[in-house]
Amino acid sequence: MCFSPGPNNMLCAAHGSQHGFRASIPLTLGMLVGWSSLGLVVGMATVFIEENQEVFLLLTYIGAAYIAYLGYKIAFQTPSTEKEGKETERLGFSTGLMLQIVNGKAWVHFLVLMTSWGTLFGTGFASKATLVAINATAGYPAVLTWSAFGVGLSKIFSTPEKARILNGFLGVSLFAVAIWISLPH
Repeated sequence: MCFSPGPNNMLCAAHGSQHGFRASIPLTLGMLVGWSSLGLVVGMATVFIEENQEVFLLLTYIGAAYIAYLGYKIAFQTPSTEKEGKETERLGFSTGLMLQIVNGKAWVHFLVLMTSWGTLFGTGFASKATLVAINATAGYPAVLTWSAFGVGLSKIFSTPEKARILNGFLGVSLFAVAIWISLPH
């Protein structure tokens, strides 16, 4: 699930295509810390969240709205060109960290993980923390891969016109994820 398209992966592809792999590392590190922190919080609060579906539903809609906003920003961002000398805004650690709070896919992912596999390594918080560590081990290479994928796409879409197409595709993909998150499952 970590490698499937979602808010983190789409944002990494878009960011990597615009700013390169190295410039995306702070964003991906923020995602790693935020993702893992969210997993630990969900692990501790699984019972509360399961008993209070309204809280989960509210977070889902807030997350979908934020993801749709990011999709809009990506889709309509003017690609930079070397001739212009302007560069689009780089996203850093704090953006990657904060995205996880409203990342509907992350919430669903960890709720399913904790309710389905939460006792795989025993009971208690240590078991859930182990699941989060395993998940981070798979998740961080996923966002790095999507960042590299974005760099590769930028070489294919090297003109401003082609870059607009790429931004539009990535933005619409992210918007589609927001809609999917909002739908009842």
